[in-house]
Amino acid sequence: MTAVDASAAPRRAWVEHHMGMPWSVHVRGEAAHDELTERLVAQAFAEVDRIDALLSPFRDDSELSRLRRGELALADAAPELQEVERLCRAALARTLGWFDAWRWRDGFDPTGLVKGWAVARAARILEPIASDVAVDAGGDLAARCVDPDGTWLVGVEDPVDRTRVLATVPVGTGAVATSGTAARGSHIADPRTGVAATGVRQATVIGPSVLWADVFATAAVAQGVTAVDRVHELHGTSGVLVLDDGSTHAWSNPV
Repeated sequence: MTAVDASAAPRRAWVEHHMGMPWSVHVRGEAAHDELTERLVAQAFAEVDRIDALLSPFRDDSELSRLRRGELALADAAPELQEVERLCRAALARTLGWFDAWRWRDGFDPTGLVKGWAVARAARILEPIASDVAVDAGGDLAARCVDPDGTWLVGVEDPVDRTRVLATVPVGTGAVATSGTAARGSHIADPRTGVAATGVRQATVIGPSVLWADVFATAAVAQGVTAVDRVHELHGTSGVLVLDDGSTHAWSNPV
């Protein structure tokens, strides 16, 4: 996913590698080269590293790994891990079981929610910047425009040919999240069977919250072709599904 803009406004982008993927911060406007902006971007990336140290399932010393091994009780865990666990329970309920962080061989795995949650936390740190800001991490993007009529143009990759843009969507202050098989293969499981989900190759959800757009996109892939009907229940969102046969299904729901 890429934030695209053809305006002549000053613009700067920062790109770093965190959580095993590229993260980028884009600032558009007069504050793009301010010292405050530079400091806040550094703080946002530092927060992402801190979250990864706490919640990565790939780090043996993370609190999540210790929780999964039974070495740490949830009540004694960091507030961030407790918050993520509560959000995963809410996601389980809101998706009617299609987003299930407990359906994994190694126990609780909130990975499908943490990235969007971390993007939202990074975006909050950048709120004092007096210009348009977008934060992108592996298909999850949170955007803000100072002008209520302003937009970012966000390109959605074609999962079959990642050099091609499948669609370009305008986003003002809001979020876009994409889940699917293009980058990591069939890594999203059907929670009913525990095996890789089939039917939906990619789901892109546009909405007000990057955390919930991420959750709903992941749930849509897990649902398979039944997501074609279920996405119309996601009030206040729009998006597009790419099915395994190459066909697409777009939706736009009122709040």
